[in-house]
Amino acid sequence: MRDATRTAKFGHPQLPDEQRDALRRAVRLEWVTIGVLTVTATLMFLVLGSSQAMRVAWIEDLLSFLPPIAFLMATRVIRRPPTRDHPYGLHRATGIAHLVAAVALLVMGAYLIVDSGFKLVIAEHPTIGGIEVLGRTVWLGWLMVATLAVTSVAPVILGRAKLTLSETLHDKVLYADADMNKADWMTGAAAIAGIVGIGVGWWWADSVAALLISVSILHDGLRNLRGAVAGLMDRRARTYDDEAPHPLTDRIDEHLTALPWVEEARSRVRELGHVFHVESFVVPREGMTPSLEDLEAARSECVDMDWKVQDMVIVPTAGLPSGFLPGLSTSGQDH
Repeated sequence: MRDATRTAKFGHPQLPDEQRDALRRAVRLEWVTIGVLTVTATLMFLVLGSSQAMRVAWIEDLLSFLPPIAFLMATRVIRRPPTRDHPYGLHRATGIAHLVAAVALLVMGAYLIVDSGFKLVIAEHPTIGGIEVLGRTVWLGWLMVATLAVTSVAPVILGRAKLTLSETLHDKVLYADADMNKADWMTGAAAIAGIVGIGVGWWWADSVAALLISVSILHDGLRNLRGAVAGLMDRRARTYDDEAPHPLTDRIDEHLTALPWVEEARSRVRELGHVFHVESFVVPREGMTPSLEDLEAARSECVDMDWKVQDMVIVPTAGLPSGFLPGLSTSGQDH
């Protein structure tokens, strides 16, 4: 009689130590980011003036709250174990958070482009007055420039720190946030150029700078929306930055094909947030029927390849199902 206490190894139920530590650091960085953004948005509001570029830069700071908030909310949800209603766990909460942040960026970017473009078309001439500081009148533009210069530094530093963690965690929300933070200096530079333009009499410089910032927001929204929707539609697993298919799929296929009882093998790998769900189809060699021990050993070896293999099944089949594995001919060979 089979040992009832024996449990098959389908995947990694918990994050390894390195990833758990990275997740803790990422959470701390996101809380720091929220604190920095709170100070930044407040300072920007205090010196807002009538500059369109300054207003758009301030709105971008407000939008920058979305990715860290989405990340922190998703992090709480994904810790819950699988249930009867959610047998794959709740890892897709990361993808949903990514989608929400992307849609917000896209909508606001489109609105700001229309708004900034309209002000450029009607040739609106913004003015920046003076303000009393310690009994002396100071041009508000200088305070705007100083505020933009100072507040553009912290996001860049935070973005670079989060970029490394996003690779360790395979976290696309964190990567999107890091990428936006890294590019914040461009927003600050564009806004400064617009303000200085007003100072030298180039009324159009402010609207052009605002338009450039708006295009940057729209671009971030489009890129993140494309990645979030593709992930939720079960696109094959890709690297954390969406630049290429994840190499783990090929590694699993190569390992399975090298087993003495396997004629050929192909896998379908999809992302569930940080982790992967793997379905591998294997064609046994003629006259060789794999035992349960063979299948379990093959699965355990593949699971041990990478912590991201959260769930894996191996399906012995008489031939590779080309209808479910695009790229295969009817004979099971690659096109």
